[in-house]
Amino acid sequence: MTTAGVPGKAAKGCEHPPGCHTGELPVHASATVGARFWLLIEHSGPWASHLEDCDLPEEIHTLIKRATSLGIRPQLIRRPGRRTPGGDGIHVMVADSTAAEPWLAEGVVDDPDDLDLEALRAGVVPKSCILVSEPVFLVCTHAKRNACCARIGLPLARSLADVWPDRVWETSHVGGDRYAANLVCLPHGLYYGSMSQAAALAAVDAYRSGEVILDRFRGRAGIPEPLQAAEHFVRAHTGELSVGGVAAESSRSEGAATEAIVRGSGTRFRVVVEPMTLPTPCGTACADTITTYRLVTLDRLTPVRYATPALT
Repeated sequence: MTTAGVPGKAAKGCEHPPGCHTGELPVHASATVGARFWLLIEHSGPWASHLEDCDLPEEIHTLIKRATSLGIRPQLIRRPGRRTPGGDGIHVMVADSTAAEPWLAEGVVDDPDDLDLEALRAGVVPKSCILVSEPVFLVCTHAKRNACCARIGLPLARSLADVWPDRVWETSHVGGDRYAANLVCLPHGLYYGSMSQAAALAAVDAYRSGEVILDRFRGRAGIPEPLQAAEHFVRAHTGELSVGGVAAESSRSEGAATEAIVRGSGTRFRVVVEPMTLPTPCGTACADTITTYRLVTLDRLTPVRYATPALT
């Protein structure tokens, strides 16, 4: 077997049987917990299975190492369908998904020292970057990591780029190969999985309007999975779809169950969720099982009478 679009080295992946990557299995509460701050680095590839093994300029390896050491999520990105070298310098984008108002900035640096990643980690726009108002959409196409990401992600990235050519990028592994094709919306770090072209177009349109679509919505990165689940169930219960309209305020765990207080639609809810495991139709290729969360209880508490900071 050869990786889609990359001859030679075989990659992990499934044969895409019926029910696999189609949205029939639940994807909620599966966004990458550790992705709170982002560093996107343009590099046309090819990409090895893991970033540290990629044949990259030393400057890019240095940026990746620094970002990782600071808890910043590094991603390689490239324009869909293009494998041409970039221009002078290193094109980067940085994002803070944890801020009260998440932000995205971009710039070109000649040297790793020109990019102040400590500032990013502190929630400050690095001096070498400029804030941008338009969102960015990442589609995982990391063939060497998982063949499904290339087979399903590549055509999806290209179709989205036909509509938004300047805002869509192919990207390296974002977490959750079993949910390919994966779409990430920045700066908020919203994850979608098992995406079809129609579902992706709808998700992008919704995000550009400040909303989420619950169908195939994996959750918001940087938030513990049980709280992603609690927010999901409050959205489903209230119909609140605005990006900032639902937020977990506090939580506690007892055994496997998690109890969270979640604000949504002007009301607080007490939500209890617990994990559950489901088999996948993919066998052992992408994953034998997936872990998701089921709703135990959801109780309405009191109206929200004052602003409370969202849990990030």
